[in-house]
Amino acid sequence: MYPVGMIRTIVLLSLLATVADETPFKASETAVLSTLRSGHPRLIVLDDELARVRQLIRDDPAVGKVYDDLRKSAEKMLDEPTVVYKLVGPRLLTQSRRCLQRVYTLGTMYRLEQDRRFALRAEKEMLAAAAFPDWNPRHFLDTAEMCHALGVGYDWLYDVLSPESRSAIRAALVEKGLEPGRGGYRRKVWWTRTGCNWNQVCNGGLTIGALAIADEEPELAAAIVSNAAELIRIPTARLAPDGGWDEGPGYWNYAMRYTAYYLAAIQTALGTDFGISKSPGLAETGLFRIYAIGPTKLAFNFADAETAASDAPQMFLFARLFDRPVYAWHQRRFGTGTASTSALNLLWYDGRGTDADAAALPLDAYFKNIDVVFFRSAWNDDNALFVGFKGGNNRANHSHPDLGTFVLDALGRRWAIDLGRDYYNIPGYFSPEKRWTYYRLRTEGHNTLVIDGENQDLKAAAPIISYGSTPARAFAVADLSAGYAPRARRVQRGVAMLDRKRVLVQDEIEVDAPLNIEWTMHTTANVKIDGPLATLSLDGRQLRVRAALAAAGAAWQVRPVNLEPPQLPTKNVRKLVLRVKATPPRTRFAVLLAPVLAGEGGVAQIDLLPLADWPRAWLAEHRK
Repeated sequence: MYPVGMIRTIVLLSLLATVADETPFKASETAVLSTLRSGHPRLIVLDDELARVRQLIRDDPAVGKVYDDLRKSAEKMLDEPTVVYKLVGPRLLTQSRRCLQRVYTLGTMYRLEQDRRFALRAEKEMLAAAAFPDWNPRHFLDTAEMCHALGVGYDWLYDVLSPESRSAIRAALVEKGLEPGRGGYRRKVWWTRTGCNWNQVCNGGLTIGALAIADEEPELAAAIVSNAAELIRIPTARLAPDGGWDEGPGYWNYAMRYTAYYLAAIQTALGTDFGISKSPGLAETGLFRIYAIGPTKLAFNFADAETAASDAPQMFLFARLFDRPVYAWHQRRFGTGTASTSALNLLWYDGRGTDADAAALPLDAYFKNIDVVFFRSAWNDDNALFVGFKGGNNRANHSHPDLGTFVLDALGRRWAIDLGRDYYNIPGYFSPEKRWTYYRLRTEGHNTLVIDGENQDLKAAAPIISYGSTPARAFAVADLSAGYAPRARRVQRGVAMLDRKRVLVQDEIEVDAPLNIEWTMHTTANVKIDGPLATLSLDGRQLRVRAALAAAGAAWQVRPVNLEPPQLPTKNVRKLVLRVKATPPRTRFAVLLAPVLAGEGGVAQIDLLPLADWPRAWLAEHRK
């Protein structure tokens, strides 16, 4: 999400670099609605699906639990006040999303039970939103999500709405949503053709609103649908070849949820998806979510992401659309139990996929389009060892200057943490003057190298230059040189999982003059230093961190991280720091991290190889 006025910030400039003037697909406005399904409902979930859902509620206790929780939410909504026109910072988005959640929840319960209380409360909600002076088109996400809410409600509850309510809701869709959207297409405003999440949300929300009233406003609806069908291909093209998303797992969820809404809506309403589901990488993108969430159920939360794995009902739709049962398994295990469970967890529910399907996945994954790597010791084990490691691109949307950062799970706990995003409404969060002054966003706020206390180059990228995976070990090496130029000539970081029990982080730096470097790792564990060994303790578990090879004089330090308002305050966070003096021409140092397992001793020493030798030596060992 972005506030008003950030179009010319450094962050958004990076997005605009991905914009294409046009895409090969052209949807004819005269023909795009020729297959429009008559009557209502025609969006997202058709009435034909409801018998299947009711049967699942009766037969599957897990589905019954989702249904019971959803019904409790709907009952609570009956007595809650409606949305109000209230901006928080530059956004109306809280109200748009509240309206959307209520319409889906109440509308689903009405469609399943035919209890008019739920329909009448949803009608009241939509009329309140329709009466707003506008839907805040200056921050067009707000408008798009409100279009989505009223479009679904109008479609699902059409037969229950009074003629007066239909007229008011339809007029609001036209005047406060679709016409501003058509104006955006005509002016080619940035959100219509960006490569970030705004594209899917804005084009998806507008399409849903347009299809809801397409038989009554065909000319306007055709303009919206044809433009969106062309432009939504810009971000989906960025998923190639393997489904990674450089906005991180949080905005992957937002972007792919709207991709799913969009695909479901055009398929049910028009009987086609315009070939978008065949976009390279889209069928595989559910794997990015699967790999990005560790055994602790916490995500590798780079790029303004939250740590906790949030609900992702699109995984059910993608499981069915792409015949990937393991996506459904993952959503049942990591999504449907979250506090904000969506009604679509019920309507799109897929019971396929087992622990065996997950166990059949490779333990490691390298997402080439975003230069992010994941390693783990096992699937279906809450205590498994897990590492997320990124090269990445500091110009990516929502990114932080964190090339080379990593997170680590072991023994059922997260030991190396990413602090994630800060509060979006603090002064200048998205402005180039202030954004990079906040600790969570700075290089020093991540688990990487810090040179002279400065940020990495904000335009730098760090490609993964070697990667390997064998049953015993896995590794990746990222070239971080661009992030630290011109202070260092070459900087490379390798991360390896050894014997599926330990993690090695090795850095190599070439300099022309001595340079002060800090190796940093954030943690909520208690830390005890004993020479080259740091012992981390958390909830009765231990992780040992040893400086396996370091320059003369290198020593561990532990620093508290105490952030106070207006930044989001920290709680019980420490930074483990290894201070190193890099000397010409080349300095190499390494850190070994090992969970203390029952019956095992400390961190054993290992033979260290130059990063350039990792692929040859380790893969040769595998071939023996």
